[in-house]
Amino acid sequence: MAVPNIFGTATAAIPLSQLDQNFATAITIGNTAVYLGNTTTSLGNVTLTNVTISSGNVTLTGANVTGTANISTLQVTSNVSVGGNVAVSGNISALNGFVTIGNTTVGLGNTATSIGNLTVTNTLVTEMRETANVSATAATGTINYDALTQVVLYFTTDASGNFTVNFRGNSGTSLDTIMATGESLSATFLVTNGATAYYNSAVEVDGSSVTPKWQGGTAPTSGNASSIDSYTYVIIKTGSATFTVLASVTKFA
Repeated sequence: MAVPNIFGTATAAIPLSQLDQNFATAITIGNTAVYLGNTTTSLGNVTLTNVTISSGNVTLTGANVTGTANISTLQVTSNVSVGGNVAVSGNISALNGFVTIGNTTVGLGNTATSIGNLTVTNTLVTEMRETANVSATAATGTINYDALTQVVLYFTTDASGNFTVNFRGNSGTSLDTIMATGESLSATFLVTNGATAYYNSAVEVDGSSVTPKWQGGTAPTSGNASSIDSYTYVIIKTGSATFTVLASVTKFA
């Protein structure tokens, strides 16, 4: 904001009221109005370039750091964009703001226990747990295997007929949509058999028939009585709506 009165060419006495108007006019730094004689401890929406802060604590609110900043202690109260280098020798505390990892938004200072759509490269995993969907259901007819929510599917009631397994994303999402060409996924289906055994007689992906390549070269023609048959599938997307399925079955009793 420009000052209301200019005195650079004045040749007469300057009215005190005009000086008061000038002194009462704020300057704006970022989104903060600063008045002469006042102290400002917080600035927002400020771009800092090649700034060195030698001492004290710094609170950044909606700031863009485009150069290099050396800060002893940093406190973040809103979203901060860093385009250059920030060296912090002390502590960093985040009161607000967020980061996005994969498809998950995490508030700074919060804890995320589930993250999706994330590619991890050259990573050592010391322990991994997978979800198992356990259902008191008898295998028969067409069984929809929802890859978005199921890793291991376990039917604990004795199968009542031969069955088709249809792999999909979920009821509203195709497997073709969630997989890119060159990607694969693994699925395990545990089928409980009673005295009369049944087996996986057909495989589909998104409702379309796929002929699996079975381990050993022969598709099963029967199930295993009084046991749990563990079917394992490796599904490889080789092109648009085109899949290769490698399948195997193992008896557990």
